[in-house]
Amino acid sequence: MKSIKLVTLTASLMLAGGFLAGCTSDQEKNSESTTVSTAVSSEAEVVTSASISDSPEVIAKALSADGNWIVAATKDLTFESDLVVDGEFHNKGDEASDIYRKLALYTQDDNHTVTGEFTLTAPKMVINSENFNIVNGTVKGDIEVNANGFVLNGANVEGNITFSKAEYKESADLAMEGASVSGDVTVAE
Repeated sequence: MKSIKLVTLTASLMLAGGFLAGCTSDQEKNSESTTVSTAVSSEAEVVTSASISDSPEVIAKALSADGNWIVAATKDLTFESDLVVDGEFHNKGDEASDIYRKLALYTQDDNHTVTGEFTLTAPKMVINSENFNIVNGTVKGDIEVNANGFVLNGANVEGNITFSKAEYKESADLAMEGASVSGDVTVAE
């Protein structure tokens, strides 16, 4: 059984490595998503992937209940309808880890230095996933939060944030790493 897992892991990593080696800067401009596999070394199994895209359709699907724990934009995105973040996900896709979900609105270099930030524009973002973290970039539009642990990490919101319950607001962090909100922060109750 372990040899099957090892062969599967090796084949997956070779496929991912070959795919990534063939990427060029021209491909960053297209609307297809790139999937990067992550391995858990203790089990030697591929357990999750990140959705990285410049397509609003791909990002919307990746943030759905059928999506991924980490979603990253590669350019500014505009949504014509509300963007809903749904589902329960765990850090690095490992169910033994804490519940966590991340939307990265930035790019970084090999030293993890932010090299570019992006703007996500939507009439409203509805957050139903617990411990959802928006990292860097800007959200233009209102945000409705229906879950505990919402975080803005270096991100800016040009709009209002409404929490459906006081406990959701109390569990939120809207100022991590210089994050800001230009509109009102309220509780709907």
